[in-house]
Amino acid sequence: MRPVEHLHLVSPHSEEHLADVPISTPEQIDAAVSAARTAVDTGAWSRTSPAERIDVLRRFADLYKARGPELAELITAEIGAPITFAKRAQIGLPTMMIGAFCDTAAAYEWQEVRPGFFGADIHVHKEPVGVVAAIVPWNMPQFLTIAKVIPALLAGCAVIIKPAPETSLDAVQLGSLFREAGLPDGVVSVLPGDAGVGERLVGHPGVDKVSFTGSTAVGKAVAAACAANLTKVSLELGGKSAAIILDDADPATVAAGVRSASLSNSGQICNALTRILVPAARQAQFVDALAAELDGIKVGDPTQKDTQMGPLVNRRQQQRVLDYIRIGQDEGARVVVGGDSLPEGIDRGWYVRPTLFTEAQNSMRIAREEIFGPVLTVIGYTGDDEAVRLSNDSGYGLAGSVWTADVERGLGIAARIKTGTFGVNQGYTMDPFAPFGGVKDSGYGRELGREGLEGYLETKSIAVAAGA
Repeated sequence: MRPVEHLHLVSPHSEEHLADVPISTPEQIDAAVSAARTAVDTGAWSRTSPAERIDVLRRFADLYKARGPELAELITAEIGAPITFAKRAQIGLPTMMIGAFCDTAAAYEWQEVRPGFFGADIHVHKEPVGVVAAIVPWNMPQFLTIAKVIPALLAGCAVIIKPAPETSLDAVQLGSLFREAGLPDGVVSVLPGDAGVGERLVGHPGVDKVSFTGSTAVGKAVAAACAANLTKVSLELGGKSAAIILDDADPATVAAGVRSASLSNSGQICNALTRILVPAARQAQFVDALAAELDGIKVGDPTQKDTQMGPLVNRRQQQRVLDYIRIGQDEGARVVVGGDSLPEGIDRGWYVRPTLFTEAQNSMRIAREEIFGPVLTVIGYTGDDEAVRLSNDSGYGLAGSVWTADVERGLGIAARIKTGTFGVNQGYTMDPFAPFGGVKDSGYGRELGREGLEGYLETKSIAVAAGA
């Protein structure tokens, strides 16, 4: 018998050992898929009524809320998210979303009868897609897992969760809560592991749909693997979103809003507003306001309540961000704030100070490539048309925003931007009733809202002969 391999988890703040987690073996992966297949094909879960599934998941919601503080502390330990952010966004937002998803399912039209063109009635039924593989990254682990798993369960599917290595601990805890809530065997499984576990799961012929969130490069490989078995797939990938600041916007209001929409979780969010497009005639005002906002962020120990920004998730990510800061300087952009790693008073941990670039061009790598860290790039423009062109001049299309004193003007700009989500005078809020997803290299498919539920459903039409 071969020895079991382990993931070695390390604190991004202290760089000390956290835990060792066994990597799922090929046999365990196959067993999880087999159990999920049984639950879907011959088990009771997919045949229960939507109302029964809603009742089970509302019971799960109560358990989840009660364990929320414990899960928040675990995420802070795993990825360095400040505890206040972990409680509010990493756990608080998913808690709210579970109820919203149940409300969406309760109002959903699971069966419909339409008059057919040829006189027959057409019965349209919504049925579960089957076995779902949910591949989740480390940056917002509970939020992204809940956004996939709850709609899939409400649809009647069975779900196999493959968490990122860094956030294996909170994923295992989540799996135990589903069991405690009374879900049947095989309906939810958690498979910790490395990329090899994900590859075997994505390519498994027993999986009916893959829901993947992660980088664009890996997303393309996932799509190719799914094509071999004609497995359905939805992809929520990277972003390089622009905040368009119009000439009537207030600098202080913009700076506070952009900070919240761009630097939460140390900038490790896919829909972060990292390109800040400002009118050239007022560029200095907006740069000064942004610099003051970034310079005032308290960086440090994520377990402390007054900490506003913690470390990056691991040493590799820290080095990646520092490399991009160097690249930006080499390309000719100027650092206004930040530009280095360990803040004052911190002698270890994978930290990078919030960094603001100006004198940048949209052609620079810091403006075109996803950095996934606390780095913002200010780019000047002249006129609304150029702002729209610069915003759309990106391989990505996940999110964006416009900031203005004239909401109608902002909505006009929003209609011209090629993204899946957008905000007027705010970043995108991840409202559970609104569909979320991207276009272009940011992927396809939608999560959240009614559309997120429909992503886990098949449509069956049944024609009944006229007069029968």
